Amino acid sequence: MEINKKEWLVEADISSMQSAMEAGWLSAEELVGLYLGRISRYDHLLRSILEINPDALEIARALDRERAEKGSRGSLHGIPILLKDNIDTGDNMHTSAGSVALANSFAAADSFVASQLRAAGAVLLGKANMTEWANFMSDSMWAGYSSRGGLVLNPYGPGDLFIGGSSSGSGAAIAANLGAAAIGTETSGSIISPACQNCLVGIKPTIGLVSRSGIIPITNSQDTAGPMTRTVADAAIILGALTGADERDEATLSGAKHACRDYTPFLDAHALSSARIGIPRFYYKHLDESRLAIIEAAIEVLKQAGATIVDPVELPCEQTEWDNHVMRYEFKKYLNDYLEKLDDTVPIHSLQELIAYNEEHAHIALKYGQGTLIWSEETSGTLAEQEYLDSRKKDKELAGKQGIDFALEKHSLDALLFLGNEEGDDLAARAGYPVITVPGGFADKGIIAPGGYTTKGPQGITFIGAAFSEPTLIKLAYSYEQATKHRFPPEAFK
Repeated sequence: MEINKKEWLVEADISSMQSAMEAGWLSAEELVGLYLGRISRYDHLLRSILEINPDALEIARALDRERAEKGSRGSLHGIPILLKDNIDTGDNMHTSAGSVALANSFAAADSFVASQLRAAGAVLLGKANMTEWANFMSDSMWAGYSSRGGLVLNPYGPGDLFIGGSSSGSGAAIAANLGAAAIGTETSGSIISPACQNCLVGIKPTIGLVSRSGIIPITNSQDTAGPMTRTVADAAIILGALTGADERDEATLSGAKHACRDYTPFLDAHALSSARIGIPRFYYKHLDESRLAIIEAAIEVLKQAGATIVDPVELPCEQTEWDNHVMRYEFKKYLNDYLEKLDDTVPIHSLQELIAYNEEHAHIALKYGQGTLIWSEETSGTLAEQEYLDSRKKDKELAGKQGIDFALEKHSLDALLFLGNEEGDDLAARAGYPVITVPGGFADKGIIAPGGYTTKGPQGITFIGAAFSEPTLIKLAYSYEQATKHRFPPEAFK
């Protein structure tokens, strides 16, 4: 009996797509067409995608011809992938960080991430909406809102459930299956949060594993790009394509020795049987009843799979009062570095000019104000202030050496376990360490959390490890995923 391709596509993974194309049952052009059809049908309900690559179908046709004549480039040949709108693509798509100020800005060249994906044979399908300026514009801005694209909604409960930010469009689009996978970016929680809220897998890599060149920044100390997918296997495939040394990002020159070009060998369904996982109870104390039940159920799954659970584990940094000085000071420096290189046709070339542009176009640009931009502009932009230097040292020492590293080393742990993006991802961000989250269940009840959103909805189980421990984290997440299979598609988008 002939398979209905539209029905098959829902929850299809990258390996299945690749097998279908290799067998001749499906072409890359057809696959792109199927996704364009779903975007046309569904995305007006979500506002997850800012624009479609006008050349996507032609790129897919060229890749089909290449497959027929020369064979496949690998696992991503012909696979349609969305990119967050702060990732440069040197093509006919804009790169705007969700801002109307950059709505007509075309990047002069691909970011390293985009070039790596193209080299692997991926079709860059479009740009995903995002929280404007990666949620570093106003402390009252709703996660998922941009002046260019409006507010992204969560496909599991549009208008009701929290979407997560700032890779919000990437999360909603892949949850609703509007692309095979997406690339998000994270400074502190911006991949992990929307992945958790949208029943996805998300990987925030170690700083230095994936290049940041050609990505509109917040901070050089914490920014990174990473995959957002429906399965751990898909995330492993994409992560391998993203890694590599890039002379434009010094951190990758040392990070390259830790990089793998293929992370799929770490997809070990039995990895938990020999794992040691730490339970940092301090970070569970604010969980409501429904979410606490989900993390407790996950701990039971780990035990049943044979993992050694160390409960509780204490981190010396637990009582630390953290600040945002690193982001405040670095944002002005690195955003100015990016903006000053833009074409003369773009109306802004500095943070100061951005603030002025927004004021002049306040009716469309300032729905939530720009207090955070003004706060950053008040700094020198030289990174010479003692307040900044002290904060950067504090983050590295307390979150890393006296935080995550201390707990892992003291108890000989493979990873620490957190629910979703509950504080753990911020520790990892400050230290520059990797995080992976995988669907962990659905909270039917919730409470009203800070910001006015409900905590009910999809929840992620998050593993955090030491620097460059991505292979171990992928093993643990895959083993947990295979033991639970919590991922399910949103009902209205099947």
